[in-house]
Amino acid sequence: MTSARTLPTTTTPDALIASFERAGYARVAPAILQPAEPFLDLSGEDIRKRMYLTTDPQGRELCLRPDLTIPVARDYLASPAAGKPRGFCYLGPVFRHRAEGGGEFLQAGIESFARPDTAAADAEMLALGLDATAHYGLGAPDIRTGDVALFCALVAALDLAPAWKRRLIKDFNHKTSLAQDLDRLTIGASHARSEYQGVLAALAGSDPKGAHALVTDLLSIAGITAVGGRSVGEIADHFLEQAALGAQTSLPRETRALIEKFLAITGDPHEAAAKLRAFAREGKIALDGALDAFESRTACLAARGVDVARIRFSTAFGRGLDYYTGFVFELHDPLARALGPLVAGGRYDGLLTRLGSASAIAAVGFAVWIERLAALRSAS
Repeated sequence: MTSARTLPTTTTPDALIASFERAGYARVAPAILQPAEPFLDLSGEDIRKRMYLTTDPQGRELCLRPDLTIPVARDYLASPAAGKPRGFCYLGPVFRHRAEGGGEFLQAGIESFARPDTAAADAEMLALGLDATAHYGLGAPDIRTGDVALFCALVAALDLAPAWKRRLIKDFNHKTSLAQDLDRLTIGASHARSEYQGVLAALAGSDPKGAHALVTDLLSIAGITAVGGRSVGEIADHFLEQAALGAQTSLPRETRALIEKFLAITGDPHEAAAKLRAFAREGKIALDGALDAFESRTACLAARGVDVARIRFSTAFGRGLDYYTGFVFELHDPLARALGPLVAGGRYDGLLTRLGSASAIAAVGFAVWIERLAALRSAS
């Protein structure tokens, strides 16, 4: 196995995309102007706060694409190939408000759809991501990985209300929110301070459709049409979710301790797997399926020549986007000269259903920050 990728002599973005095409990924170029709703619904608050939004004459919200995963997925679903194994690569500008640099920057990447061999597909994404950093002269980046599916398996095994399980999984990528969720569960709903706690308590046990209609009507009567990009229906959904969350009895402290013990597990993939199996045995938590998939992916990475001993895995590692469902990774400059990841991605099997697919479609991919890699190349 190799500890670093072979460094090429060419460093242009087009040469990088040509290497992706040679690996079997067809180059695509989605439209720059996109409907805003999919990003607002699916990407989470991190993207929502940084998008460039506009409105067409019919009142529909549009945006300059803040990333390329959703546009590539939408084009794939609209094509005759939808549901069939396909892989795409891309290179083009994306648009986001950023603390550093301008609001327009170049991004390359790969999206892979409907591959049944998920462990091998995950491993291929990380291997191709390493090839991308090597393309710009960085043969041994820091490799940080996580697995949302392991956290989901843990939450599924806990004795929690369904609304709280959904909330914990949604907040997994937002560490402050997750800590607040655990605090709120541990304290208990009876101690939660809210001006409308009585209304939430009444709604918690009511008919869901009737409650949704009531809240929607009240918002409409109040003249509310949208807040922060959310429709009246979405606001009603959020309010009713709060009612369901408020109905949860307090979380036993030993259950919180179990979650925090899980989130403290780190190491290379082999070390982490051993710790996770010991954790599952001691806590009597059913993690076998997720752990088997985890170990299959590790074997596929080793088979592709990736030195798995260099991988830093953490059960608490997330990517800040709501749609990830499994393996996630980032590649960083080991000297910390770049602000943020150089390459990042992961598995998002639920996204295409949420974009309108009638059946679930496996999906995994990654993005490459061209300007960060080019700056590192120039500095070396």
